[in-house]
Formats: sequence, structure tokens, C-alpha cells
Amino acid sequence: MRISSTLSGYIGRQFLASFLVLFILFLLLILLFDFVELLRRSASKPEVSFAMVIEMAILKLPHMGQETFPFAILFAGMSAFWRLTRSNELVITRGAGVSAWQFMLPVIGIAFILGVLQITALNPLASATLTRYELLEARHLKGNDDLLALSGNGLWLRQSNEEGQSVIHANSVHQSDKSVLLNNVVVFMYSGADTFSGRINAEEARLDDGFWHMKKAWIYKPETAPVFEEETWLATDLTLNKIQDSFAPPETMSFWDLPGFISQLENAGFSAIRHRLHWHTLLAAPFLMCAMVLIAATFTLRQSRRGATTFVIAGGVLTGFLLYFFSDVVFALGLSDSIPVALAAWTPSGVTTLLGLATLLHLEDG
Repeated sequence: MRISSTLSGYIGRQFLASFLVLFILFLLLILLFDFVELLRRSASKPEVSFAMVIEMAILKLPHMGQETFPFAILFAGMSAFWRLTRSNELVITRGAGVSAWQFMLPVIGIAFILGVLQITALNPLASATLTRYELLEARHLKGNDDLLALSGNGLWLRQSNEEGQSVIHANSVHQSDKSVLLNNVVVFMYSGADTFSGRINAEEARLDDGFWHMKKAWIYKPETAPVFEEETWLATDLTLNKIQDSFAPPETMSFWDLPGFISQLENAGFSAIRHRLHWHTLLAAPFLMCAMVLIAATFTLRQSRRGATTFVIAGGVLTGFLLYFFSDVVFALGLSDSIPVALAAWTPSGVTTLLGLATLLHLEDG
């Protein structure tokens, strides 16, 4: 017997309502805890106002919402199936000849759509707000600014040395082994925070231990004739690790912008493992949401017995914890290049799907 569209819509609405309630509840809890933590961190920063703390907490919220999205799907599925089972609605439906797989289809379909919306709509919003949050955090709570920006116009770096600060622009950059080579370099030098003290134009600059080694450089200083140097050196506190760590984190990159940014990194010779891993994780997100529905069904499709509520809650919490731990372990293996990036990103959703299917096949009669 095929499930009717009316029944499919009813089950789907039950799941969607549970998801919205739980997701909003999770967001409110996260907002509260983040707000308290930011208040603690800003207690010794008189320049950080109460309004700024609220702004920072709200800016971080979409990103944290992404992190809780699979768990909201999991608990929403458990809540919807448990409610329908306790009211005997699913029992009557199955007695009419509708299999468990049929009435799970609308929930799986909605979960997949929610996963697509997460990566195509929520992710761009979260990346934009997280970028703003990290800028405010770096400026007001950590006391530093962004070091590096890579765009279509080339590479921008900010550094400091004993003489002051410098802003470096290069049309192209290449990294090999532990060396960084910049081409067509312009260095704007400042004494103090914002007093311009000179400029250097060089064909190339190579990062050595504690300085930039520049070749064929013109040195310009105020009220002084330009000086040409075949080779010159500029002190720096930058290292290869500092430069790589200062690239925009993948979490601050929109789903739509990540492929282009990955290409820029790889063309420049830098490692893009972290960004590529994040990209594949986003692609796998809709399938992970479907897997969460399968896991939810394994706990809640049985007729309720004494102590069943405790079992459902404990099982859901334990499953969520194990999934989070397992995802972190696999992500770390992919980040260290111990396993392929695609395998690391798709393994959590694949393993969760197989476990859910295997358990349901064992518990259900079709």
C-alpha cells in the first residue's frame, strides 16, 4: 500500500515543527552561553561596550547554528517519531499496510532539503557574520588585526619590525617547501602606527629567516631621491607558518566562494587541505541530515514500554556525542593528510547512514 499525500504531509509537518522549535531553542542557549563568555572576556577591556558584546554574540550565532544543525535534525526526528508512536498513529498506519520506510520518506526528504538550505543559504550568512565577529574579536579582545588577505588583486601582508609597521603587496606569490617568493612587490613602510616613512618597489622578495631578501629594488623616502639597490633586506617577524595560519579560515568563506579561493591557494603553491576538507564536508551535509533521520528512527519506531523515554533520550544524547567525536577524529585525520580529503569528509555521513539502515533492517520487517 502506498502512503497518501495527506499522511505524508502530516508526518512532514510534525517533523518540521519539532525541528524549528528545537533549533530555535538551541540557538537561544548558544546565544546565552556565548554572551556570558564574551562578557567575561571583555571584563578587563573598558573600550568594549555592552552593545558590542551583544553584537558579537549575535554575529557568532549563525556559525554556531550550523554546528548544531545535525543534532537539531536528530532530536527533531526522535521527537516527531516518538510522539507519533506514543499516540499509536504510526501503529495504526503500519497496521493499514504502510511500511516504516514509506512514512520515513517525507521526513528524509525534508531533512535533505534542510541540509541543502543550510549550505546554500545559512552558510553564506554564517561566513559573513563570522568574518565580522573575528575582526571585532581580533581588534578588541585580542589586540591585533588581520595579517594577510588573498584576493584577485594579489597578496596583501601586514608585518612589524623594530622600525615600525609595513604593508606588503605582491601581484603573485609562490610557496615551495619552507620558502615564500613574492613577485612584483611594493612595500609601504610606516613609523609608528600611521606615519608614512617610505616605499620599496622590488621585482621579487624571498622570505628568509627574519627578513625579506629583495632583488632589483627601488627605495623611495620622503624628500629624498630614489635609490636603486640590486639587493636589499627588510626585517620581518613573519614566518611561513604565520602566513599560512593567517589565510582566511574556511569557516569564514561562503559555500559559493570556497572553490575559487581553493584554486587561488593551490595556484600560489600553498596547502588547501583544510579548505578543501571544509568544502567536501559542506557537500556531504544534506546526506548527513538524512542519516540523522535514520538514526532517530532506530530509537523511536518501537512501541513504548516502561523506561522507554529514558532509553530514547539517553540513546539520542549518546549517539550525538559519539557522532561528534567520530567526526572530529576523521576530520583530524583528513587535515593531517593521513586519509584522502574526500574520504574524511564523507565518512561520517556514510557510516551513519549504513548504521541506521542496518539497524532498521534488523528491527523492521519491511
